[in-house]
Amino acid sequence: MSAWEGLYSKAARGLKPSPTRELMHVIRRPGMISFAGGMPDPQIFPVDLFCDCAEILKKEGKDILQYGTTEGYQPLKEFLSEWLAPRLGRKADPAKEILIVSGSTQVADLISWALVDPGDYVIVEEPTFFGFTIPMYNHGAQFLTVPCDSEGMKVDLLPGLIEKAKKEGKKVAFIYTIPNFHNPLGCTLSLDRRKKLVEISHSLGVPILEDDPYGYLRFEGKDVASIFSLDGGTNVIHSGTFSKILAPGTRVAWCVGDADIIRKMAVFKQGTDLCTSVVAQGLVYEYCRRGHLNSFLPKIVNHYRKKRDDMEEALKRHLPLEEVSWVKPQGGFFYWIEMKNVLTKDLFDKAIEKKVAFVPGEPFYPSGKGGERAFRMCFTFATPEDTDEGIKRLGEAIRELM
Repeated sequence: MSAWEGLYSKAARGLKPSPTRELMHVIRRPGMISFAGGMPDPQIFPVDLFCDCAEILKKEGKDILQYGTTEGYQPLKEFLSEWLAPRLGRKADPAKEILIVSGSTQVADLISWALVDPGDYVIVEEPTFFGFTIPMYNHGAQFLTVPCDSEGMKVDLLPGLIEKAKKEGKKVAFIYTIPNFHNPLGCTLSLDRRKKLVEISHSLGVPILEDDPYGYLRFEGKDVASIFSLDGGTNVIHSGTFSKILAPGTRVAWCVGDADIIRKMAVFKQGTDLCTSVVAQGLVYEYCRRGHLNSFLPKIVNHYRKKRDDMEEALKRHLPLEEVSWVKPQGGFFYWIEMKNVLTKDLFDKAIEKKVAFVPGEPFYPSGKGGERAFRMCFTFATPEDTDEGIKRLGEAIRELM
């Protein structure tokens, strides 16, 4: 036995790996068509525009090649203050209310450092994105789960959950929600429910983490007011990322919130990675400063709308409609497929044999109860040809199990 084995912390012994990261070795097999990882399409990355932005190294190289402030590159924060204002309902103070982070999942880690003691509750939608719940779990969070329907989280259930927890002497640290084009469900939280959520937050003293990586990727319909804008930013932290609207390799994201919680999160960030790559922040800022973010974003939206439509048609063409159901998402990256009788674990094995991959539904359920007959499909990464062929193979696999 190695020396390490007897020394692991409680957190290390209870670690939960990311299911999608664990799937990478399967996804990379020759001939595999993957709908698993929530990856943007590299064909739409603005490579040439981004290369031109490296010009900033000649102008500002002595600054952006140096250590940066933990809070983030000030010009980028000032840009975000202006650019986010229509969505957030006001300009955030770039010095005190905006924190640049290394990918939006770092927000889940930092807010957990700031608010979660082992055994505390975090309220989450169920199903929900495990990329955010895993860091919370690693900090010792326990989960209270709220089911969703086509209008998102059933917020009317929140008061009962919160009051019951408080009677038990338990702290509810915060409520985590993905309001726009939910991962994995694809639904959007209605305006009425957003207003009710803010009311509950204030009346019961529980803050909200609004995770919004897909909000700018709307294909049809009208934007719904952000939870942050309805609250004014008092009880809400709003999280966003450049991963879906520029490229994930930048690892540049942000969160906006009350100055006090942002300061606490920044201090914890000092002890994790000191600061997000200043080179990456500088390149992203230059891309934004030149107007590319605003001019290129409609191209990204149109590109993914076409990919969504390709998957929609392939699903109708190849899947047994008497067995499966889904809701066409109005934006984002994902379809959530539900089956009447076929078990996802059986389908996954059969699908891998046919060289097509998806993410099974069960890891999206923090309670461990659900998802046995559901799975998530990402429509943004595969080519149109692979989308059609992959769903054809998937349809064959489902029929063989019916």
